[in-house]
Amino acid sequence: MADHEPDLSQTPDDQEDLNSALTGLSQLATGSLSLADALTAVADFAVRAIPGADGAGVTLLHEDRPDTVVASASFVREIDDIQYSIGQGPCISAAATASTVRSGSLGGEARWPAFGPRVGRLGVHSVLSLPLITGDEVIGAMNVYAHAKDAFDERAAELGELFAVPAAVSVQNARALATAVLLSQRLEKALTNRAVIDQAIGILISRSGYSSSQAFDALRTISQQENRKLNEIARSIVEDAGKRARARHPHTPQ
Repeated sequence: MADHEPDLSQTPDDQEDLNSALTGLSQLATGSLSLADALTAVADFAVRAIPGADGAGVTLLHEDRPDTVVASASFVREIDDIQYSIGQGPCISAAATASTVRSGSLGGEARWPAFGPRVGRLGVHSVLSLPLITGDEVIGAMNVYAHAKDAFDERAAELGELFAVPAAVSVQNARALATAVLLSQRLEKALTNRAVIDQAIGILISRSGYSSSQAFDALRTISQQENRKLNEIARSIVEDAGKRARARHPHTPQ
């Protein structure tokens, strides 16, 4: 009886690599990372989780357009830049259909005639693109590439889909945290600007006898005339008042 070749696509090592990547994903401390760094870590774990992968990228969508794009390797960034610049490719298809997209011969891929040949000439022939879905929303996609042809079989796609579920949660958490941090920074800046504007209004009131509304109107008029932001005008007035005070009282402790 002839010996059968072992099914290498379902080795215990594959499951071990997936488990290792999932463990790393669960321990990903997104609070200590920027959004780009968190997404890059997800891409790195994807390479570990999916057999045959040489590199991976993660793309976040905003209003159905690529917003944040990261890559585990420079060649992945080059490939993703190509597909987003021409508007076709596996990531775009995966996000649009909310389904896994796979190809083992990109150079002759009829689905993306402008994309495939260019990538094939770069020596990259296989791709596995997985939508990142939370709830009913496709928040992005994960693109896994290999230089070899037919690098991703059904088993690789299955492992990729298993990994994509918690990966989507990690990506969503990283995005939510980044949004919260940005809003906090904007609020802090707005409060700081408000305080400076209030100080400038007080200075104008003391100098000119304006009411609060008249002082604010004066600030706004200067802002429009000089084509500068209101808070910049206010800061200049406050700084000028400080310089004048120090000039009048040169020995006053700073």
